[in-house]
Amino acid sequence: MIMKKNLIFLLSLVFLVSCSTEKEDDPDTVSRIISEDFAQEVIQDLVEEHGAEHQDRISRGIQQAAALWREGDGSARDFSNFCQQHFISDADERRLVFDRISRNFEYLYGYMNRISLELKVPVHLARGPVHQVDQLFSAYNPSAHIEDDFFNNQMAFLIILNFPYYSLEEKNENGAQWSPMEWAYVRLGDYFTARVPAKYSQQYAKASSDARLYISEYNIYAGELLDEQGNKLFPEGMNLLAHWNIRDEIKSNYGVEQGLPKQQMLYQVMLRIINQDIPKEVINTDEYQWDPFANQVFKEGETVDFQPEGDRRYQHLLNLFNALRQIDPYHPVLDNFIERRFDAQMEIPQQEVEDLFREFVGSPQVEKVAALIEERLGRELQPFDIWYDGFKARTGISEEELDQITKNRYPKAHDLEKDIPMFLRKLGFSHDTARFIAGHIQVDAARGSGHAWGASMRGKPSHLRTRIGEDGMDYKGYNIAIHELGHNVEQTISLHMVEDYMIRRVPNTAFTEALAFMFQVRDLELLDIRQDNPLKEHYDALDIFWGNYEIMGVSLVDMNVWKWMYDNPDATAEELKEATVEIAKDIWNTYYAPVFGVEDVPLLAVYSHMIQSPLYLSAYPYGHLIEFQIERYIQDKDFAEEVMRMFSIGRYTPMHWMDKAIGEQISNEPQFNAADRAVEKIREAMQ
Repeated sequence: MIMKKNLIFLLSLVFLVSCSTEKEDDPDTVSRIISEDFAQEVIQDLVEEHGAEHQDRISRGIQQAAALWREGDGSARDFSNFCQQHFISDADERRLVFDRISRNFEYLYGYMNRISLELKVPVHLARGPVHQVDQLFSAYNPSAHIEDDFFNNQMAFLIILNFPYYSLEEKNENGAQWSPMEWAYVRLGDYFTARVPAKYSQQYAKASSDARLYISEYNIYAGELLDEQGNKLFPEGMNLLAHWNIRDEIKSNYGVEQGLPKQQMLYQVMLRIINQDIPKEVINTDEYQWDPFANQVFKEGETVDFQPEGDRRYQHLLNLFNALRQIDPYHPVLDNFIERRFDAQMEIPQQEVEDLFREFVGSPQVEKVAALIEERLGRELQPFDIWYDGFKARTGISEEELDQITKNRYPKAHDLEKDIPMFLRKLGFSHDTARFIAGHIQVDAARGSGHAWGASMRGKPSHLRTRIGEDGMDYKGYNIAIHELGHNVEQTISLHMVEDYMIRRVPNTAFTEALAFMFQVRDLELLDIRQDNPLKEHYDALDIFWGNYEIMGVSLVDMNVWKWMYDNPDATAEELKEATVEIAKDIWNTYYAPVFGVEDVPLLAVYSHMIQSPLYLSAYPYGHLIEFQIERYIQDKDFAEEVMRMFSIGRYTPMHWMDKAIGEQISNEPQFNAADRAVEKIREAMQ
C-alpha cells in the first residue's frame, strides 16, 4: 500500500506543471517556518513508525526539508503530513523511486544542456558576426526554473526526505564504506540543498554570457603592434586572443631569432590589459597601429587620440560577483560562493587549496629550477619567463614547421574529427572502444580559444570547440585541441561507463583537466613525431613544475580577489581594478620577486578565466598535480586500460577517487622530488 501511494504521488509530479505565480523571494521574508521542536516531533513520529534503523536518514531528511519549507508550501501540519506520507523505508521501493528519478533527470538535464548548447552556437562558434539577438538567446538559461518548479510541486522535498544531503566531511569520513549505489543515492542528495529563485539564476546566466562574449572577442592584432622604433615584429594579419594566444605566442618565441623583443612587446600588451589603459580602438580591430610601450595609437602614420578601456574588464567580474551574491542568502549551509565553489563543487576546502599552493610557490625547488632556466637562457629572468617553454623537447622541429604540418592536416574542423579514432588507437584504445568514444565527440570551429562541452545524457555527443584560422589549424590550436580532446574522452567515459547516471563525471574539474593534460603532452606522438631525448622524463617534470609555479600564483590572485570582493561588497569596478592589481603585486612580491628580481609586477592578474569563469583557475594546478601522480602510477601499465578504469570510477570525492585510482592522495611532494632529480640529471648532462 505504501509503495502504491508513493508511486502515484511520484507519477503525478512528472506530469505536474506549475502554474502558480512566483512566490515572494526576499530572503528576509522566507525564513524558516518549521520550528526545531516541531521538526523533532515529526522525526520521533517517523522513527516510531518505521523503526530505529532508519533514524539517521529520517533525522537528516526532515531537518533538511524543514529548513527549506516555506509558507507557500503549506502549514506545519501539512509538512508533518507530507513527511508521514512520503518517507520511504522499504529498500526495494526506495531503489525503484531512485531509478525513476535518475531516468527522468537524465532526460531533463540532458535536454536542458542540449538546448543551452544550441542557443549559444552563434556566440561560441565562428559563424559570422554576433547579433544582439544571439546575445539574448545565449544569456538565457533554460534550466533556471527547474529548481523552483520542483520545490513548488514538492518533488524536491520528496528527494530531500528520502535521499538527504551529506556534508563534504561526512562524505570523506564514510565514503570508503559506501557502494557505488550508495554513492549514487548520496549524489542525488546534492541536488536540492538550496532554494534559489529562478530570476537570480537567470541573472547569473546573463552576467556569465556577457562576460564570455567579452572575452571571446578580445583579440589583439599583433601584426599592427609597433616597437619603440616604430617597427612591426609580427606577421601581417596575426591576431591573438587574450590572454591565451598572447601567452602562447610568448611561449613560442623562446630560442628563435628576434624572439625576446616579441616577448617584451607582448608583455607590455598584457600589462595594458590588466591596468585597463589599453586603447579601446585597438581591441578586436586592425584599423590602427599601436605602440604598447609608449601607449600611442597611429593611423596611416599619424598619431590619433584614443580612449582607454577604463574598467570594463573588472565590471564583468563585478557583475558575476553581484549575481552570485544575490544567490547567497538562499543557501542555508554554504552561504557564499567561495564555500560553494570549494566545499560543494571542488570538494576540497578553500584554505586547504590555498595552503597547498603557497607551499608549492614558496618551495626551495622554485629557485633551483629558476637558476637552471636562467642558465639556459643566458640572461636574467624577466617577468614573462613564468611562461618559459624551453623544457619541451620538440626534436629540433620549429614552430613554423609544426604549423605547416597541422595546417595541412587540419584545414577544417571535420578534418580533425575524422582523425579522432586514429588518435585513440595510437594511444592504445581498442578499435571498438576508439570508435565508440570518437562517435560521441563532435568538433566545431570556435569563436574564442576553444573549450570542451560535455553531454549530460547518454547518446548525445560531447563537443570539442577549437580555434581554426582561415588557412587551417596552427600548432598552438592543434595543441589546445588535443587538450580539449582529453576532456571529451573523459566526458564520454565518465558518462557512459560509470555504474549509475547519478555518479557520472569526475570529482571536480581538476580531474578532467588531468586527463586533458595527459592527452596534450602526447600531441606530437599523435602526429607520428617521435621524441628520443633520454632526458625527456626530466624535462617533462620541470615543464610541469614550472607551469604549476605560474598557474598557482594566478589562482592565488583569483581566490584572494574573491575574498576581497566579499569583504568589500559595495565596491565599484574602478576600486575592484585597483584591488586586483594590488593583490597581484602582493602575491608577486611574496613568491616571484625573490626569483625574478623585480617587484610590483601585476602580471598574475592577466588570465581571462578570472573574468568569465569564477574561481575555476584552481582546477589547473590541481589537474597538473593529479596528472603527474597518475602518469607516475601508469609508467609500467597500459595507458588506455588505466584511463578507462580510472575515469569510469564515478564522482566520488577527490579523496576517495584518488584512493581507488592510484592509492595515494594529492600532494606536492611527488613534483618536489621529481624537480630535484631533474635539475640534478640535467646539470650532469650540461657538464
